[in-house]
Amino acid sequence: MIGMYIAIFIVALLILSGLFTVKQQTNAIIERFGKFHSVRGAGLQLKIPLIDQVSGRVSLRITQLDVIVETKTKDDVFVHLKISVQFQILQDKVYDAFYKLQNPHEQITAFMFDVVRAEVPKMILDDVFEKKDDIAHAIQRELKEAMLNYGYDIVKALVTDIDPDQKVKDAMNRINAAEREKIAAQHEGDAQRILIVERAKAEAESKRLQGRGIADQRREIARGLEESVDVLNNVGINSQEASALIVVTQHYDTLQSIGEHVNSNLILLPNSPQAGSDMLNNMVASFTASNVIGEAMKKANGEKGIGRKTPKK
Repeated sequence: MIGMYIAIFIVALLILSGLFTVKQQTNAIIERFGKFHSVRGAGLQLKIPLIDQVSGRVSLRITQLDVIVETKTKDDVFVHLKISVQFQILQDKVYDAFYKLQNPHEQITAFMFDVVRAEVPKMILDDVFEKKDDIAHAIQRELKEAMLNYGYDIVKALVTDIDPDQKVKDAMNRINAAEREKIAAQHEGDAQRILIVERAKAEAESKRLQGRGIADQRREIARGLEESVDVLNNVGINSQEASALIVVTQHYDTLQSIGEHVNSNLILLPNSPQAGSDMLNNMVASFTASNVIGEAMKKANGEKGIGRKTPKK
């Protein structure tokens, strides 16, 4: 009876030792006597104790590999490119992924170096920045074709960083700064030119309005002088005396206007209290002499026949 219990215990122990679990998104490789037997998926699994063994487990989740590749561009600039490759093992090719590659990371890295050093030397530095997506697509295309035979699928390839030599970066920063200063100077020049043009337009408009104001002022002055002469003629003063009197009056008005400015430093020389009387007498005498000379010239021209019309025959 005891022997039967012992046998049952041993059988139960063997069965329990044959049970094992596989996690989600993971496959287990089962070997029988050292030879591949099967691939087990997620869940509770059973193997033959002492005959089958779990040789290894592979993850079906996406894995990312980051590699920094140093290479030289077409214009002889050394750059470091950080390449990120996302890959996973195909469900139906777990056998190939487990048995064909000893170290898949090294294999993928070698392919990445080969592709990058074949593509980047064809481009100048500026094109490397502009065409980094093309470089990534080339890496993904070449890796996908090569790694498919080993049971790996390349999900995505990215060029995440481009780091040229420090001296080159400093030179690029200086070029960018100079270009921005040039653009700023152009905008500043355009603004200054617009300001000058608008200021000139405003000044021209101001002068036009000022000229119109002066013309209106002179027109009103002339009208006022005409009315003043008419008033003086009505009281028995002839035109010459009236004109002289108006000029003298304007002379005194001007002196009064100058005197109203407290801080005025203007001194009129010569000037005396009888200057107005002398000016009036001189102007009347000048007008009288002018009239006499004019009458004499008309008389002389009449005697010589100047200005007479020859009668037509």
